[in-house]
Amino acid sequence: MGLTGLEIFKQLPKTNCKDCGQPTCLAFAMQLASGKASLDQCPHVSDAAKEALDSASAPPVALVKIGKGEKEVALGNETVLFRHDKRFEHPTGIAISVKDTDDDIAGKVAAINKLVFDRVGQIHSVNLVAVVNTSGDGAKFAAAAKTVQENTEFPLVLVSEDAAAMGSALEVAGANNPLICGANASNLEAMIELAKKYDAPLVVKGNGLEELAALVEKAGYKKLFLDSGAREVNKVLADQTQIRRQALKKFRPFGYPTITFADNADPIQAVVDASIYIAKYAGIVVVDSTDPADLLPLITLRLNIYTDPQKPIAVESKLYEIGTPGPDDPVFVTTNFSLTYFNVQGDVESGRINGYILPVDTDGISVMTGWAAGKFTPEKITEMLNTSGVADKVSHRKVIIPGGVAVLSGKINELSGWEVLVGPRESGGIPSFIKQRWGA
Repeated sequence: MGLTGLEIFKQLPKTNCKDCGQPTCLAFAMQLASGKASLDQCPHVSDAAKEALDSASAPPVALVKIGKGEKEVALGNETVLFRHDKRFEHPTGIAISVKDTDDDIAGKVAAINKLVFDRVGQIHSVNLVAVVNTSGDGAKFAAAAKTVQENTEFPLVLVSEDAAAMGSALEVAGANNPLICGANASNLEAMIELAKKYDAPLVVKGNGLEELAALVEKAGYKKLFLDSGAREVNKVLADQTQIRRQALKKFRPFGYPTITFADNADPIQAVVDASIYIAKYAGIVVVDSTDPADLLPLITLRLNIYTDPQKPIAVESKLYEIGTPGPDDPVFVTTNFSLTYFNVQGDVESGRINGYILPVDTDGISVMTGWAAGKFTPEKITEMLNTSGVADKVSHRKVIIPGGVAVLSGKINELSGWEVLVGPRESGGIPSFIKQRWGA
């Protein structure tokens, strides 16, 4: 898929000048091949070589942006079929649909704005609002787009195959880089003209993959999203997989992110459909529901799929106060792996314990893994005790460590001077441990 280091080396000036920060051009080429360097670090590469390398090294799936400002959504730049091969780059954009025939458009948009969730200490939300022209009336479609735009900061997806209606909607929303959805075989030229006029991304919809590829080549436009036209779940899944496979083989007509629609009338089935599309490569999935119970599972799934497997989710390594702790309350040490920290926090809270938690920076890995990797050490724990400010918060010098690393207790005591209490192996045992041991 990408160029090898030797193929890149052939295009470099071979001066070994070290201006790129590498000792030789070959070393720089190897860094480029592995994605650890960028071509602009070489000040001497020729324009011809730059053009050739940029073209050959471009991600198989193009990067396309929707919206402007803080809520801008960037999708694409994907390079692998399976996350464990490297990582997925840009999480699926979740769009909530608003029909131009809805009775209370502003009310639904207000509900969409509230779809914000705290997952493992991170704030996640939906990403776009899809305005759908179900009325067939261009003026009504434009009015709906105007109402939505005035009531949300999320980028818009304008959904209509009527070029005249789309033109009306773009007159009020085109300045904010909405996604124009959609071009098909019968309206391609008119939709391309609108996309170029507003410099906006465009969805091209085919009746099957062959027609889709032909329409993309005919369009000659580079800011595209793909829609195979399939709506049955099994067919969408097959098309999504085939599009990604062909994109990775550098079949250029399929080198763009995709859009899918989970519009089943049964809300439970719609969530299931959307989860399948998120798992299998959808750039955007459009759903109708504003029920947080429907959206939270999708956002959680997306978080799990698009977490970089090389960078576990971690909390900030600092002093956390649980409840309203005072100078006599316990101090717990754990790691900054999010799942570990939130388990400890939850069990401390459920035991109605006021206390302090110190998550040591282990690069986001768990207690036993951190200990085995030499990242959860007496030295690091001592440094945390000395620099976090916890010593100024408590009158005692007792610290509770996880039971699985009891072997660290002696060294921690020696380095820090704190009395070390070996806690339970599992955080669920914290409440009973505190009742039996704290203050004893």
